[in-house]
Amino acid sequence: MTVTIRPYEQGDADDIARLYGRHRDNPNPVAGGISGAELARELAERDTATFLVALDDGRLVGTFGLFHSTGRRSARAGELIADMFFVAPAYRNGVITGRLFTEAVEWMMRTGCLVLRLTVNPANSVAFRLYRRVGCVSVGQTVPGEDGNVELHNYIPLVLRSVFADLDDDVRAALGSLSSFGTVTQARADELRTDVVVSGGVRTVAYGLALGDHRLHALVDVDRGRVIGAEITRPDGTGRPLRVTEPPYEIRQPGQAGPYRFTDGPLTCEIDGDDGTVRVLAAGHHGPLSVSTWPGCRPDRQAGWREGEPLDLEIVPVEHGVRISERHGDDEVTGTFTLDGGVLDQAFTFTGSPGRVFQTIGLRQGVLALPGPDGGDAVEHPIGLGLGVRDSSEVVAASPVAPAGSTLTWRGAGTGVQVPAGQRVRLIHATLLERRPEPGDDGVARLRTAFGAPQAPVRAPLPAVAPRTPAGERRLAVDATAAGVTVWREGTTKVLRSPHPRTRAFGCNPGWSAGMWVTPERSRFSRDSGLGWGVHLGADWAEKDALGLYDPERRTGWDVSAPVDEPLRVDVRSASTEGDTVLWITPDTGARTTVAIDSAGTRWELESPDFRQVWASAVSVRLSDGSWLDCRPAGTSAADAEIVVRTTSSGLLIGCAAAGGPDGTAASWHLALRDGPGL
Repeated sequence: MTVTIRPYEQGDADDIARLYGRHRDNPNPVAGGISGAELARELAERDTATFLVALDDGRLVGTFGLFHSTGRRSARAGELIADMFFVAPAYRNGVITGRLFTEAVEWMMRTGCLVLRLTVNPANSVAFRLYRRVGCVSVGQTVPGEDGNVELHNYIPLVLRSVFADLDDDVRAALGSLSSFGTVTQARADELRTDVVVSGGVRTVAYGLALGDHRLHALVDVDRGRVIGAEITRPDGTGRPLRVTEPPYEIRQPGQAGPYRFTDGPLTCEIDGDDGTVRVLAAGHHGPLSVSTWPGCRPDRQAGWREGEPLDLEIVPVEHGVRISERHGDDEVTGTFTLDGGVLDQAFTFTGSPGRVFQTIGLRQGVLALPGPDGGDAVEHPIGLGLGVRDSSEVVAASPVAPAGSTLTWRGAGTGVQVPAGQRVRLIHATLLERRPEPGDDGVARLRTAFGAPQAPVRAPLPAVAPRTPAGERRLAVDATAAGVTVWREGTTKVLRSPHPRTRAFGCNPGWSAGMWVTPERSRFSRDSGLGWGVHLGADWAEKDALGLYDPERRTGWDVSAPVDEPLRVDVRSASTEGDTVLWITPDTGARTTVAIDSAGTRWELESPDFRQVWASAVSVRLSDGSWLDCRPAGTSAADAEIVVRTTSSGLLIGCAAAGGPDGTAASWHLALRDGPGL
């Protein structure tokens, strides 16, 4: 085996696409795979810093990319985002993985980009522990969000560059012979919550590095991206402080501007004063109806997403809206946003190249109407990931383009959203669009989004649940150590899957132990995270009674009541008024099963794993023995209660979500066995 690592060349695109296509665990999955042309376009659109490929005797077997942007995420000054880190399975126990990572980081140090950001599924223990071993830490969300990942940062290049000028010659020699960060970094546990320590109001991360016989200790201010103290310890145990060189850049801090608001009847438009993000909200709708990013003077550096840098914006009111201006060097972007008659109009002028606008449609339930083939009648799909539109979140360049002149329509129970494709619109997935403002003959680029009447039947009250007559004894077991219900049987029917007393990974949850449990999560409409995966944050659950648990630290509790010949009722309580409290269920289903949903008054039957995620007001799932588990809100106290269904390689995951209330309530849920779908 002769392994070489070199920068990407244009002719590599087809080989990389084939490498990813051969392996389902590739880091950027798109249903149906990607082409070489799409891969090449993605690298161009990401403002790629460097892209490395590993070859064995000329055969491409690994990749590692460093980007200023990955479409919807943008690096701050001095940062780069690592992505497309992939090594063919036959080579993962060799040296390629470490060499790719180390060469990428050495490239960063040479170019002055000193902080590495990446995402990883914590349930992928091999990749997760590799990143922890080479010094990656969490400075934000410590559990996976809707995309299944946590974001990690690596500050070792920053540390080494900041103290290099004051290192002794023998320490520099040890640094020069470094082949992998895994041999020098302090071991870090799987637990991410202890990475950041607040000292004097400053969020810090401590590093300990072994450089030959010397030990380097440094403290990093993670919000300002700079080393605030370092010390070297010699082999004899004596130490001295090191002189710290400031990084060749400055991290801009949010100015806490805005938001700026204006209204149009039941609609409210909010403009974020730091990054120009536009949110449209409607009375009675949980979360925004639409969120659009600002295109910006630097078209490949998207603001308005996780960890993006704040911008210098000038915002002045105009009739029915605002005008926003941004200047960067000789480039200027001006956007006039108005909301009038239920229509959001965005008009842009650019002195440079137009940037991209990423628009999220905030309807989780309802119907997506897509243009029919060859201009025929529109084709309707339930709103959800993997439904109607293939999910191209990881490779935006692979997104299909809506036919010019067509109209994309989302219909919910309370409102509708329409986006005309007068200019190019890419469908990244069913509710995420990329829109490229293109100037018309007058030099103005115009985007339009209309909000209107429901255009779909308003949901009628859900019918009462008539459970199946039990064929035998009902058995329920709650275990505080597993944080939930570990056994639910109705006669011979096994309702739940649970690994108890063991703990395993399920989907993107590395600590699955019960078949039904409750966790507080971030809001389901949060663009930074979305609804998580039911990961417990070290909660110390106490038994309230035989069928109830309580977490005193987070003031969250739940009870199961199981009256004879009636559905199970689960009452969930939470003192938190932020985010959602979720009842999670892992039903006992086959590898492929049928899911019936009520989505904004429309009934659908879907086959897993033909979709990734769908939201509903009520759900019925076919269990392994042919019976059906029916899940729906109990009573009318939780008007915003919704149910998410996700298909994973581990099985089906159901999340019953509701926002907490000031009185400590969240929601109540009815769970019943039926002989058929109850919708």
